[in-house]
Amino acid sequence: MKNLMLLVVILLGLQVNAQNKTEKTTLKVFGNCSQCKARIENALDQKGIKMAEWNIKSKELVVVYNPTKISLEKIHELIAKSGHDTEKATAPDSVYSELPGCCLYRENPHTHED
Repeated sequence: MKNLMLLVVILLGLQVNAQNKTEKTTLKVFGNCSQCKARIENALDQKGIKMAEWNIKSKELVVVYNPTKISLEKIHELIAKSGHDTEKATAPDSVYSELPGCCLYRENPHTHED
């Protein structure tokens, strides 16, 4: 009985540890300015994402997330839905065309900081 209780405690501990596991990845995300930065990072204010920070100059987004709660594919999808292309997902034209003029990175691919 004591061994069974110990086994249950160990298994529960492993399950909790697996749920708290995070991964860090870097994605290429297209945009131009601080408005883009805010939009991209706000799109990832989701359960399972611990941190998201986009660099205007490098166009790189660093994401720390829990893969048991959100997939990398879903992260790309959320960014695209906000109007920004990634290396694996393209923003719908209807969303992209509604971005402010300075954010239209397809027509005006520049880097600046506001």
